Amino acid sequence: MPELPEVETVRKTLKELVTGKEIGQVSIHWPKMIKQPGEAEQFADALAGQTILDVGRRGKFLIIYTDDYALVSHLRMEGKYALYSKEEDKDKHTHVIFHFTDGSELRYRDVRKFGTMHLFAKGEEFASLPLSQLGPEPFSEEFTPQFLQQRLAGTNRAVKTALLDQKAVVGLGNIYVDEALFRAGIHPERLASSLSDDEIGRLHKEIVATLSEAVEKGGSTIRSYVNSQGQIGMFQLELFVYGRKGEACKTCGSTLERIIVGGRGTVFCPVCQVK
Repeated sequence: MPELPEVETVRKTLKELVTGKEIGQVSIHWPKMIKQPGEAEQFADALAGQTILDVGRRGKFLIIYTDDYALVSHLRMEGKYALYSKEEDKDKHTHVIFHFTDGSELRYRDVRKFGTMHLFAKGEEFASLPLSQLGPEPFSEEFTPQFLQQRLAGTNRAVKTALLDQKAVVGLGNIYVDEALFRAGIHPERLASSLSDDEIGRLHKEIVATLSEAVEKGGSTIRSYVNSQGQIGMFQLELFVYGRKGEACKTCGSTLERIIVGGRGTVFCPVCQVK
């Protein structure tokens, strides 16, 4: 699933491609992606005649802003946006098409059909799910070591599990939680409430640093991720632990191990991250 660095990269490239374009009509070939029940037709009707003004992001969600609406889109596992000419062939995985008046098309492709789209009147997008209960952005002033400590102190879950639920901080998924915990020297199975002030400070620092570096590298292409211009990310070349089970730790040379934490595959160093 694309995490914050990948979604931010998609946001930047998508903004370059579609800002200022007017939507002539919307074709929906998989109505279940439109999450207001039974409202696929209303979704398409509302966006006809709207001009795209901006593309934002909240956590792992894209927000496409038009004159009157905010389209909140989650890519899930395999969702991708790309701009095409209307003459180009469409494949069976193209589920939503925004037909622009200039003859181009923004197509949403999703092999697994897990992606979601919610449409809100502009200004109301943060008052309801899926955005209303999210924690702070990692680069915001609100996300401080003190805030992180308060969120983690109130749970007896493993620290990895607590970081994945998007309430302590948004945008972290399996890749960047593993990386931040390794860089902070914290075992992923540690109880979140057991972390010391020093450990919280290191974890906060490494969450921000890891995500910042990944954004600069365009995210991580592990399986099929590409941005809206078809380019892969490069941060996968910098990973310390994720996807490296059985390989040598880049810091101490020990063999990296894989366990399951909260139902998620987790790679860590048994020497650098003592429980």
